[in-house]
Amino acid sequence: MTNPDLRVVATFTSRQEADLAKSALEAGGIYSIVFADDAGGVQPGFWEGRGVAVIVRKDDEEAAREILNVAARRDNE
Repeated sequence: MTNPDLRVVATFTSRQEADLAKSALEAGGIYSIVFADDAGGVQPGFWEGRGVAVIVRKDDEEAAREILNVAARRDNE
């Protein structure tokens, strides 16, 4: 990823975890995308070792990290 207006706010070991994070961000009003190098879904395990990234706009980075930190704390309670 080389776009200076985008930021990776989290990397997960599964696409399902990344999709849950994306849902939490959307509930908080933040647009995000999930990036997994899986050949367009044709090779689902291809991204293993690199992780699955959740990407947001630079302007939303701080709020996105806060939402994801709150979600992580809830999961650990």
